[in-house]
Amino acid sequence: MVSYIADNVKDILKRGFIEASAPCRIDMGGTLDISTFYYPLMHLNPCTFNIAINLRTRVSLLPFEKKMIRISSRGFRSAVFPLGNAPFNHPLGLMFAIASFFRAEGIHIVIDSSSPPRSALGGSSAAAIALIAAFSKSFEIAGEKPLSRRQMVLIAHAIEQSVAGVPCGLQDQLAAAFGGVNAWYWRDETQGSYFVKKSVLKKEFAGDFEKNLILAYCGIPHESKNINSRWVNRFVSGKDRSLWDDIVICTGNFIEAVSKRDFKNAAVFMNEETAIRRKITPDVLDRVGRRLIMSAIKNNCGARFTGAGGGGCIWAIGEADNIDKLKRKWELILLKRKGAGLIKVKPDYRGVSARKRQDYLQKSW
Repeated sequence: MVSYIADNVKDILKRGFIEASAPCRIDMGGTLDISTFYYPLMHLNPCTFNIAINLRTRVSLLPFEKKMIRISSRGFRSAVFPLGNAPFNHPLGLMFAIASFFRAEGIHIVIDSSSPPRSALGGSSAAAIALIAAFSKSFEIAGEKPLSRRQMVLIAHAIEQSVAGVPCGLQDQLAAAFGGVNAWYWRDETQGSYFVKKSVLKKEFAGDFEKNLILAYCGIPHESKNINSRWVNRFVSGKDRSLWDDIVICTGNFIEAVSKRDFKNAAVFMNEETAIRRKITPDVLDRVGRRLIMSAIKNNCGARFTGAGGGGCIWAIGEADNIDKLKRKWELILLKRKGAGLIKVKPDYRGVSARKRQDYLQKSW
């Protein structure tokens, strides 16, 4: 199947381009999706909660020069390399690595994300899932069997971990592929699938749930490797183990509260989890992030950084009237930093999707 795309995708693209998109996410209980953590913590039933959100990353495949690959993405300088020499340590290295896996030379990959660059919303993983879905769509057009969502997740995760240089979790890829409001329980992969999906809120509750959420971009990009590496290194060396036990328990309690739409207690458990993480890494929040968190607590809401923090976004949960009050408080805080602001957000239940289009992109890259 992988060799088939190299031989046929260019002919397919002459008749129209392929477009795929996948949602970003907000989360709690991240890092527990890394095997370094969930294997030693297996006795506590470790899990991660995430909400796929309506900030989607779109990937388009267009024809390009023979034996070359070009990648264009908002916020990055376009890059062109021969497929065999494409660098995986480049800012767009994950995309080059995926293209190399599929032997996709002679292609222009255009990435357009509706989330701020490096906002800690899982945008790179959403782009990876969307790119794989675009290639999968080409299989389908050519009469081959397309990839399942599970296959897309496993390919994206394996390639990302192989080029990242640090352990990587699965939750970003899962949210991008499946969408929805879910808890992901981590299992022993030798016994079969190492993730189990549990829907926390059904789609019919999505409209009301929007009123219980707020998302803010803090105006500075995050760098997840630094924070994640410190969490991993400290855990491996035997430090903070009891605190990670507490993170597992907080996350489980949070999921139970959200499933009952008990947002008052969900806020309590979220604040407990955030406090534990700040104890392990006090610099996980910057000055603006600390002010946002404190404001949420004062207004009876829960707040947490997305992903591994260190910049990017903060999200909050709470009863609708408390969230409404908090929005006004957060707007005042965010006004003091250039580029910061609230992001309108709601759950995305669609997950990844792909299609072939006959019209070509109008934007010049």
